Amino acid sequence: MPVTAIATADSSAAGPEADLAVAREVLATEAQALQSLAGSLGTDFVAACDLLQAARSRVVVTGMGKSGHVAAKIAATLASTGTPAQFVHPAEAAHGDLGMITPADAVLALSNSGETPELQSILIHARRFGIPLAAMVGRAPSTLADAADVALVLPPVTEACPLGLAPTTSTTAMLALGDALAVVLLGRRGFSRTAFADLHPGGKLGARLVRVRQLMHEGPALPLVPLGTRMGDALLVMTKKRLGCVGVLDDQGALAGIVTDGDLRRHMAPDLLGRPVEALMTGRVRTIVPEALAVDAVREMNAAAITVLFVVAEGRPVGAIHLHDCLKAGVA
Repeated sequence: MPVTAIATADSSAAGPEADLAVAREVLATEAQALQSLAGSLGTDFVAACDLLQAARSRVVVTGMGKSGHVAAKIAATLASTGTPAQFVHPAEAAHGDLGMITPADAVLALSNSGETPELQSILIHARRFGIPLAAMVGRAPSTLADAADVALVLPPVTEACPLGLAPTTSTTAMLALGDALAVVLLGRRGFSRTAFADLHPGGKLGARLVRVRQLMHEGPALPLVPLGTRMGDALLVMTKKRLGCVGVLDDQGALAGIVTDGDLRRHMAPDLLGRPVEALMTGRVRTIVPEALAVDAVREMNAAAITVLFVVAEGRPVGAIHLHDCLKAGVA
């Protein structure tokens, strides 16, 4: 059911309240359109997911004008969530960029009218080389919907601009439908948080997705001593390595325990330096694996009120990660 058109604001009623009323009506109109879109999804949506997932190479997303801007964002979202994708401008395609679209690809073409003339060269190219084609359109039948192997037809909507002409509600619906495709494909591919981290190394998001192995102290910087070591010697290792703790290894090189600054304070006595490390150590050591996300290490340290986690691989300590290193890297 089409949503109600937004009336042109009366200039005599101009002012903050009038502006807010218009803005709220725009958002309500677009929200109603998304509800309608969600209710319209069916077997065609599943078929489109099948078609895009089956691409042996990339998903090529294309569109002209405002649909082109949405298409570029959909391509970026697909690529960042485990589905290789790129945007191809339809006007440039007719001047050589068709070479970017191969038989191993799948095409997702966007056009609200379904009659965008600039898409013609891509449609012909797809049909000529048997390239699977999915369409996202606002009208069917239409040239694009008829040419596609699968057509995702938007339910009838009214644009949110007062003239009912500028692409607003329709582009919002296309953008949301692209997100839906990307997230379904993410789930189908079993795309994990660690895989996501590999594709998002920059900025605040990248900092939150840094892995433990990227921040951990390792090799000569790792404070380790064997069972039987005198606390005097262990204290020298703790002081030199500057992590506020020392790991204790058993005869097989596995982590048998840990001695921290807190353990020293709790066991302060005249004979402290002559006692073996096992007399002070905590036997139950909290550890983490190298491929874990640093944000998970921070969560573990905060939950246990500690500042260091030993990093273990195949039962042996290979590193240690400190809370301060995580915070310095922007992980929180």
